[in-house]
Amino acid sequence: MKRILFLLPLLVPSVAMAHPGHGFGLEAGVMHPLTGADHLLAMVGVGLWAATLGGKARFAVPATFLTAMALGAAFVPGLGGLIEPMILASVILLGAAVALALRAPLWAALPMVALMGLAHGAAHGAESSGAGFLLGMLTATAALHALGLALGLTLNRAALRLSGAMTLLAGVTLAFAG
Repeated sequence: MKRILFLLPLLVPSVAMAHPGHGFGLEAGVMHPLTGADHLLAMVGVGLWAATLGGKARFAVPATFLTAMALGAAFVPGLGGLIEPMILASVILLGAAVALALRAPLWAALPMVALMGLAHGAAHGAESSGAGFLLGMLTATAALHALGLALGLTLNRAALRLSGAMTLLAGVTLAFAG
């Protein structure tokens, strides 16, 4: 339980609102996923779900998310008013998948995380641009995926499911805060 108490501040809605990491360059790209609750929860959630799925998914799920995020940043910036709801939905869905220990087959999991990655990439692509920013964003995202995977592989089943439930709750809280 103590291992996941650090997530409690993320339930405060103001944490999800304006955060640093908007701009240009490597540092801004690194900071963006680390400083917004919605992005942080989703990135760690990808790793947690990959750990839940096990096997090839431990690599394929984060790699698919990263690839789709890079494509979304480069080719799909904008998407009108769909980006933020899709990002919040990714937090909620990833939290639910971990909380329920959803063991989807890889052929079903990969398109789902690809869509999530596209949304996160489109949001980042709309907020900033440049190769340095994209490199920083992908590096920080990969690190958060690795953190989630490491947590998912070390937490016991009950703690893992509780972390998913807390992510789900935080996602719902963020959705109603906006």
